[in-house]
Amino acid sequence: MLSRPSGFISMQQTSKRRSIGKAAKGTTLQPDGGALAGRAGPTSSPCRDGWTFPPPLGNGYPVVPAMRLLYLNHRDRDMIRIEEGRGHRMSQPVGRIDRAFASSLFDALACATRQGRGIVRDTYGAGEQTGFDIVRTAAAQLGLEITIDPIGNMMMTLPGRDRAAPRILIGSHLDSVPQGGNFDGAAGVVAGLCAVAALQAADLVPVCDITVIAIRGEESAWYDVAYIGSAGLFGLLDPACLAVRRFDTGHMLGAAMTAQGLDTSPIQTRRRLIDPASVRAFLELHIEQGPTLVREGLPAAVVTGIRGCQRFRAARCLGAYAHSGAVARPDRRDALAATVALLHHMEQLWWQEEAAGQDLVFTCGELFTDPAMHGPSKVAGETHFVIDLRSLSTETMARMAGEARHAAGRIGDAYRVSFELGDTSYSAPGLMDARLQDALMRRLDRPFDMASGAGHDAVIFAGMGIPTGMIFVRNQNGSHNPDEAMELADFAVGAEALTGLLTDFPI
Repeated sequence: MLSRPSGFISMQQTSKRRSIGKAAKGTTLQPDGGALAGRAGPTSSPCRDGWTFPPPLGNGYPVVPAMRLLYLNHRDRDMIRIEEGRGHRMSQPVGRIDRAFASSLFDALACATRQGRGIVRDTYGAGEQTGFDIVRTAAAQLGLEITIDPIGNMMMTLPGRDRAAPRILIGSHLDSVPQGGNFDGAAGVVAGLCAVAALQAADLVPVCDITVIAIRGEESAWYDVAYIGSAGLFGLLDPACLAVRRFDTGHMLGAAMTAQGLDTSPIQTRRRLIDPASVRAFLELHIEQGPTLVREGLPAAVVTGIRGCQRFRAARCLGAYAHSGAVARPDRRDALAATVALLHHMEQLWWQEEAAGQDLVFTCGELFTDPAMHGPSKVAGETHFVIDLRSLSTETMARMAGEARHAAGRIGDAYRVSFELGDTSYSAPGLMDARLQDALMRRLDRPFDMASGAGHDAVIFAGMGIPTGMIFVRNQNGSHNPDEAMELADFAVGAEALTGLLTDFPI
């Protein structure tokens, strides 16, 4: 069963206290759309470490013991602060999370959504819904207020003293790529639940609502549409996305949403589901998806921003096919040699930008010749390639894109070929709030900051002008693969930094 968070104090209900009902011993809770009711659990299925959990999708989930919350009076403050409940000794330091609770949630998610070696929590599919059901049950047993918006995002709220004040959102996504890992996205939702559980454990109540948000459809692997849940919150999605087909089944996104009882009309009309002014800040914990923290020997890092991307998606070089032995250099129009020269030039510029302290990443992820025309004894007459530029600076990306066009003309003349780079696609960088960065850095014993090269839901919130903070947790073996390996102790460092931040919020 899911572990009870240690240190919770169960109080008798009084006129000043709101009691959350306690489930009967040995029961499970049905994660349906109505009130949660205890019932005998179904036949359980074995999971790793010798634990057992009920089967997913409507058959019941393990009980997270219900808690009773104590609401207290607080002094008015400009900044959000949380105080110790009067007359009760705190059972653990403020900000300390219960690792057994976190481990139990991670194990429940892995057990219910593992297929073969990897995790499959398909966007708007059975896997993602299973993750939502597990998290919802845990949130209900913590006594949080639970709402689900029309497109499926789930809000799990610890009420604050001033219910009308802008709230703090903490969370991430629950979907995964096909055959992905267990921690990508889910770590951020579990961190949010751990944070509010820690505040409850100390009998503390915030000035404003703190809402843990489980976001739908961050991954683009299933429908080639990224940030469905977070972009949909703010009316940013193109209604045409509803007709995008899932890569493996061919089912349209809109049909998948409707099949789960959700409402696509906000996407069709670009209607906002949340007012940015109603959000005080957004916080996201996420595993690092690269090797930096492993290399540095650090458990966590504060994210400075999420790099934007400017990409030449359909570039090509046109030369002339010729016999490889019969045509000398002065007469060649070698498209491949010219393309390599352009890419080498861009690589050299990247070195120079880094030496000057600029944030930049350059990649050519695709380079190929025409298989119907190329051969071992031919000069290549045509290439197709991609230039991918990423940076925290829009100006840097624009400057490098301009340099690519200039160099293509110069190198094309030298090699007697023509480049057609085409238009660029663009996604804006998302800079994290400086105040939140500073506050999180102070919460780390070994402060370290870094940019994120991968996209995250946080970029949507930052783009809406919402103060946004993000923290990375060390993760072995990269991400988007079954071998993600986040240590619970590293997760605790990041989650406790976020929890501590709530006790002395800088905004």
